[in-house]
Amino acid sequence: MNLYPLLPSLRAVTALVAAPASLVGLVLVAAPATTENDFVQPGSQPHSLNDPILSSFECLACHGGYDPDVEPYADWAGGMMAQSMRDPVFHAALSIAEQDMPAIGSMCIRCHSPGGWIEGRSTPPDGSALTGHDYDGVNCHSCHRLVDPITDPSNPAADSSILAGLAMPPDDAHGGQYILDPQDRRRGPFDLGSSFNYHPWEQSPFHRDSLLCATCHDVSNPAMVRVGGAIPSASDTYVLDALDTPHPTHKKIDEFPLERTYSEWAMSEFAQGPIDMGGRFGGNLAEVSSCQDCHMPDATGAATPPGFNPVTRDDLPLHTFAGANTWVPRSIGRLDQSLLLYGASEASLVDPALFEDAIAANQSMLARAADLEVQQVNQDIRARITNQTGHKLPTGYPEGRRMWINVKFLDSARNVVGEHGAYDLNTATLDTTSTKVYEAKLGLDAAMAALTGKPEGPSFHVAISNKIFFDNRIPPRGFTQAAFESVQASPVGYSYPDGQYWDDTLFQIPPAAIKAEVKVFHQTTSREYIEFLLTENTTDQKGQIAYDEWVACGKSQPTPMGSQQIDLAPRYSVTGLTSGSQATLSLEGCEIGARCIFAYSLNGAGPTQTAWGLIDLSPPIKQAPPAYAGSNGIASLQVTVPPGISGVPIWTQAAAVSSIGPLFSNS
Repeated sequence: MNLYPLLPSLRAVTALVAAPASLVGLVLVAAPATTENDFVQPGSQPHSLNDPILSSFECLACHGGYDPDVEPYADWAGGMMAQSMRDPVFHAALSIAEQDMPAIGSMCIRCHSPGGWIEGRSTPPDGSALTGHDYDGVNCHSCHRLVDPITDPSNPAADSSILAGLAMPPDDAHGGQYILDPQDRRRGPFDLGSSFNYHPWEQSPFHRDSLLCATCHDVSNPAMVRVGGAIPSASDTYVLDALDTPHPTHKKIDEFPLERTYSEWAMSEFAQGPIDMGGRFGGNLAEVSSCQDCHMPDATGAATPPGFNPVTRDDLPLHTFAGANTWVPRSIGRLDQSLLLYGASEASLVDPALFEDAIAANQSMLARAADLEVQQVNQDIRARITNQTGHKLPTGYPEGRRMWINVKFLDSARNVVGEHGAYDLNTATLDTTSTKVYEAKLGLDAAMAALTGKPEGPSFHVAISNKIFFDNRIPPRGFTQAAFESVQASPVGYSYPDGQYWDDTLFQIPPAAIKAEVKVFHQTTSREYIEFLLTENTTDQKGQIAYDEWVACGKSQPTPMGSQQIDLAPRYSVTGLTSGSQATLSLEGCEIGARCIFAYSLNGAGPTQTAWGLIDLSPPIKQAPPAYAGSNGIASLQVTVPPGISGVPIWTQAAAVSSIGPLFSNS
């Protein structure tokens, strides 16, 4: 590739490279010379509000301190919506993103600190100007002043003038292209009545709509432009846009997809109407459809203390926003004390118990997100994971997040005789070679690698990633390849048939195994990712801070999502079944010392009811002499095959008489 035409668009720095002691060379490492203009987005713009975004403490007096099970403040305060700007992993990732693509931080801050961004403190884009309640994250005002970008007669009357007054109105909700009401008119799904006078309010259908969540849960890199047809295709490529210039269309389908959680939902069966999930999600709500239905489940309670004479509702939305982060909330409690990442005026002042409540809610959500079904299929077990969510499993931020299957095979003494997907809690190391890991891998294509000096291929350098190398995450109900491809969310390097929202994996059973224990785990932050944040940061100490917090909080200990143990039927095999020769009958997976019976029939495959149960042979049924399982759990018997029976069909089956009764093999 000829780089000379690109040189005016590059900000070059030099770096020492390894060389013989007698020779030290220099190599050019380049980051695109992006500016904040490259990340300008439609919607509300900095300094455009008449009334500022208030701190969550302004809401605490009326919406907290009375019932931590249902009150909005307590449910929200310990979770990642509240702590999005205190998250040490976000800070570490932001530093590297700024190294790789200068000014991209302004786009990140849009969603992690809407209050700070709208007041102009995302300049500089490394977040260093953010202060005070900018660290409130996605707080009460940030959400309750959101305006629907799509004109609808059911929306508040003021919305038409708000939309008309925008210099760049968005035509969709994504990538932080939000619209905030310039006035302090707090919006929500309920009619508060004409006598309500505590603050200005508007009833907003938008706050029940999944499109609201798309604002920050469909994320794209606007510095990249898609090269392809009118509708996205798996063959499309993405290139760096002209620099110091906003994206030409601001449409998410024309930008590089980093996260597509909303689009995954929009192409799922859940988006077509409510689904009865048997109480799995939704709280009091029997059927669920929207993001809010599952992540803000209905409860019975009131939104204010009794002194306000509130309405007790059976459809009070809980503000837990349960997701999948199972360690960072605990880290925030530690950072509030150490103040290593922010100052005292930015600390959350949240009761540490609320952080633990948030982690417990996330663990519960993960446990409900999937079903695990394990079956023996001849010489293998099949682990089926069914995605019960309305988006991919897992979904969201792809860096360091993963889900995998752990299988342990046990012999009759409960010794582990085989394991797949072993995880070492001390070193946080996962054996990825022996199991299936569900994840997405972004990275750099050859052109971007040449431009930036970073290696081609999968990479955690998300800011300069322009290619999806792999994505085997399990799609939701209603999946079709065409629909997901059209929203840049199709599987890559893996395939799912249309309509399939589960995935099967086969694991071969070791000879001595009589039981299998299968578990599914999710991990928020892998060792590989946290080490990347540590070693690639050349700007500040935020990578070290994130790493130290990761270690102190248990190294993002994997969260169990489901488990099942099954007893394994003995596996029967026959070799050397040739007329006039010696055949070997083998039965593996038996208890040590178990008496094993080999039977056969010349008349068919049954089934036949016997005193021991149903067997797959037709009478008359004949038996060979018994054999006994050795210390390896295998019983073998040599039998002579009579001459002259070539071509005669024989049906045969074996059974091991174990401590729990006879266990029949495959036939």
